[in-house]
Amino acid sequence: MEGTALVRRTANPRPRGPRRFTALLLAAAVLAVIPAALPGAAAAPAAAAPSSPGDEGGTKKLRDALESASKGHVEATTKLTNSKKRQRELGTQLKQVESRIATLTREVGVIAAESYRRGRLTPISALLNSASPQSFLERAAGLEMMAQRNDKQLRELAESLDQATRAKNAIDAEVREQQRQVEVIARKKRDAERALAAVGGNPSGGLISANSPLAKPAPRNSDGSWPRESCSIDDPTTNGCITPRTLHALNQAKANGFKRHASCHRSGGGGEHPKGRACDFSAATGGFENVDASGGDRSYGNSLAAFYVKNASRLGVLYVIWYRQIWMPGTGWRGYNGNGDPASDHTNHVHLSML
Repeated sequence: MEGTALVRRTANPRPRGPRRFTALLLAAAVLAVIPAALPGAAAAPAAAAPSSPGDEGGTKKLRDALESASKGHVEATTKLTNSKKRQRELGTQLKQVESRIATLTREVGVIAAESYRRGRLTPISALLNSASPQSFLERAAGLEMMAQRNDKQLRELAESLDQATRAKNAIDAEVREQQRQVEVIARKKRDAERALAAVGGNPSGGLISANSPLAKPAPRNSDGSWPRESCSIDDPTTNGCITPRTLHALNQAKANGFKRHASCHRSGGGGEHPKGRACDFSAATGGFENVDASGGDRSYGNSLAAFYVKNASRLGVLYVIWYRQIWMPGTGWRGYNGNGDPASDHTNHVHLSML
């Protein structure tokens, strides 16, 4: 019996040590291959970053040109807005000063007319004509008050005229500042159009929807400009970092129903990703697929792109790229062709770059 039992134990020995580990690896490999070999089986899309990491569909020279043009446009627009605001404030101030000048001019005119009517009445003659000591004192007090009043009015009139002159000069300066910024905006638009001409940058229909939800505005400086930010916040989509403004834009998209896979920071490549100022949003539900989005996936991308366009000034958007098109504040939607693959043509994901 003992011999039989020994034979049974050794007839089918269990793999041990390295042999057992090898057998398990082979079994896992077989299980992984079987679903792909079955008819009609489809591999699940991987939630990975788009192919050609860091490639936003153009050369570094193109990306630098677009960044410069878009930033220049936003900065000039902010300065133009501030200048117009200052001009309105100065206009209100000028109206108030001019109203005060009109009142003072009338009062001074009354004094001058009275002096002329009385034949240039002097203080000495006024006092000599006093009928009594009491009248003399009353006239003396009246002359002192009149002198103080006249002096005050004349001084106020001179100051008001000076204020009016300064306000008018300041308004003229603001008008010149506005003309300069309008010229900067026009120049930045031409720069962007020249840069985009190399990648089919003709005007396109674009994606704009009045029904897109409004995002919560990101913080600005007191003068309306955007604060400088570094890559200082943990990126919830990768192991890298992003700027606070980029995180705000990402969270606002999620808060408004855009919750499909996103990838922001990249350690290598060009563009805004390594700076923590860009995010890619997959059009497909399962992640980035190396195919052109269609149907509901394309509709999702359309809606997301329109959301960021509508809220560009609220969030600090530098540009948006989607489905062979790019939107910039100074140009609107323009054609933007990449290298012919879904990643560089941005037909499988929406690209967002931030100021």
